[in-house]
Amino acid sequence: MTEILPGEARISVIMPAFNEGVGIGDTLRAMTESPLFGTDLQVIVAANGCTDDTVQIARSFGVQVVEVAEASKPAALNAADPIATGSVLIYQDADSRVDAGVLRRLAAAVERPGVEAAVPHPEIDVSGSGWPVRAFYAINARLPVFRGRLFGRGVIAISRTARQRFDRFPDITADDMFLDAVVAADEKVEIDDPVRVRAPRRLDDLIRRVARSRDGNDEFWRFVAATPPGYDLPADPVPGPSAWSWLRDVLLRAPWLLPAAVCYVAVVLLAERRRRAPDWNVRSGWGRSAPSEA
Repeated sequence: MTEILPGEARISVIMPAFNEGVGIGDTLRAMTESPLFGTDLQVIVAANGCTDDTVQIARSFGVQVVEVAEASKPAALNAADPIATGSVLIYQDADSRVDAGVLRRLAAAVERPGVEAAVPHPEIDVSGSGWPVRAFYAINARLPVFRGRLFGRGVIAISRTARQRFDRFPDITADDMFLDAVVAADEKVEIDDPVRVRAPRRLDDLIRRVARSRDGNDEFWRFVAATPPGYDLPADPVPGPSAWSWLRDVLLRAPWLLPAAVCYVAVVLLAERRRRAPDWNVRSGWGRSAPSEA
């Protein structure tokens, strides 16, 4: 396959990837083999710190590849952004599989007057997960914190106007929360197309993911409080976490979920203990290091 090098693309897909060789081929195949894929759709894989065959697999699909030595998602995003030519930018995780039709509908939504960001509808896939993981997501998927937001999908489309609101992605793990914060509430839309968000299979993988997410949330709020030079205050920062949302907003409205709520609380407590361990790092678990999550 020849390399796809568009001139002025309408849509630029930026896909950071760290050791994603297990699944990135399926993601790129779903996109590039779609009948709606065309030369106005630029795909940039930003491989960062890869020690597997991610780069070789990405290049076999003819997409552009940027290599970054450091295993850092912000560094990958910042390396790919300057070569993106599209009027709409789509930041897509390497394990979020959507076809070119979904990408075009996201772009069309962003191109509507007053809209600066769009996301697909998330569908949590627990088909390969054990019962503790299923129970956790029975509560988590109902939390109101995800409504009207950009994070939790793995695919975010933004306009050039929104992208010009900041210079570089900050060195934080919650890049999706950052993008959500720089776009005002009335500038975001969710399209009807679903994106499958694959849940971990094992309980330990879930605890690690929740610990990383909660640590990333804290890191994001430290960033907001510090407001470093070059970044404006967020237009729509997500409200701070509510420790009792699972009870107030979910269980009291659906009391039959009590067994799932018990599991949910247990996972959160175990994740808190994990992230407070002396050897924990907020970037632990970045990438597709465990086949159980592939």
